[in-house]
Amino acid sequence: MDAPLLLAKGEGAALVTENGDYVAVRELKEVKKVFWIETKRVWQIAMPIVFNIWCQFGVNSVTSMFVGHLGDIQLSAISLINSVIGTFAFGFMLGMGSATETLCGQAFGAGQVNMLGVYMQRSWVILSVTSILLLPIYIFAGPILKFLGQQEDIADLAGSFSILVIPQFLSLPFNFPTQKFLQAQSKVNIIAWIGLVALILHIGMLWLLIYVLDFGLAGAALAFDITSWGITVAQLVYVVIWCKDGWTGLSWLAFKDIWAFVRLSLASAVMLCLEVWYMMSVIVLAGNLDNALVAVDSLSICMNINGWEAMLFIGVNAAVSVRVSNELGLGHPRAAKYSVYVTVFQSLFLGIFFMAIILATRDYYAIIFTNSEVLHKAVAKLGYLLAVTMVLNSVQPVVSGVAIGGGWQALVAYINIGCYYLFGLPLGFLLGYEANLGVEVEQTTERMRIWGGQDIGVDKIVAST
Repeated sequence: MDAPLLLAKGEGAALVTENGDYVAVRELKEVKKVFWIETKRVWQIAMPIVFNIWCQFGVNSVTSMFVGHLGDIQLSAISLINSVIGTFAFGFMLGMGSATETLCGQAFGAGQVNMLGVYMQRSWVILSVTSILLLPIYIFAGPILKFLGQQEDIADLAGSFSILVIPQFLSLPFNFPTQKFLQAQSKVNIIAWIGLVALILHIGMLWLLIYVLDFGLAGAALAFDITSWGITVAQLVYVVIWCKDGWTGLSWLAFKDIWAFVRLSLASAVMLCLEVWYMMSVIVLAGNLDNALVAVDSLSICMNINGWEAMLFIGVNAAVSVRVSNELGLGHPRAAKYSVYVTVFQSLFLGIFFMAIILATRDYYAIIFTNSEVLHKAVAKLGYLLAVTMVLNSVQPVVSGVAIGGGWQALVAYINIGCYYLFGLPLGFLLGYEANLGVEVEQTTERMRIWGGQDIGVDKIVAST
């Protein structure tokens, strides 16, 4: 790891100790230098990751845009799969893969590069088994959604789409660990290029399969499957051919100490799932309102917009995780701490910036997803809460990234249980269904109350951490 050497040669040379860590910073001039140094180092890692995540999220978002113009019921069906079934499985798989981020980052910082490939393979094994255990969720998505109270025709269409995207789900056990393997070494530019090419090809496939060949939802699912496996294979090829230090071939060491790895993977999964499953629960609550079609569609549009900002901070999450794990692996606790301070400050500033954009455009952005005037008005009324969410969700992913980098997933999991599920979700239910705030309550107002519980829950997480 050459980070301390780079720091010593640069403008911050006077700020480091003999072992490469920062000295205690007290004067304003020193604060400015550290702030600038850490800004460069975090965003050099974060920007390619953010770009790649935007591209991969764009695959989901663009698919919803194409399908949304087929009809409102099609938009609701794909929203349920992406926001409920997909979020449940995706969140668990991504969380399990975060153990690779912790161990690979710390091993790379400590100079044990040869272990990165072993950790990645170990994660392949664990996530492959996990994906098989989660398959019934996709196979029985229709009955599950009906059991959760979703409208029958929407649930049936969503169940059919769920079966078709199983190949996409089966790419995740190889996609996530490989991505974390590359991120731990700051080899993030290749991830960004792969994501860009995949997004461009995906848009072309959607247009061809949905509109030219008239395959409808089946065409969207086929494009989704091909794109996801294309990204995964491209990453694997790069690792095998160009990452000779970290990748030394398949090894039986992948099965050694696997239960310790499973425990860390489960802690990571619980930490992340408690966050992403909350969003799933909000969609389920909306689907139980009287006008489920408008409720699910308008809320999913807002969450889709919110997702673009969330992807930025997930990229920052990954970057600060890499910084913290690398510096802790090197024995530089002060460098890790200062990196966190800088990243949290900048994330809060970005959250305020995005809030202003949402407030300025709240009457217009629904046009991207649907031609329905009813949905346009419903989404516009949710714009104020969406804007608040932009701020509240800006800092929390950074805190999660710090936890992943330090291996403190279990502690954050306990905090998330209290904030999301013991406080936020029950409050959302009470505001959405039980509060007697008038004789006649519009559906949009009810959705705003449900979402209000989410915002307050996120706020408690930031304060608790």
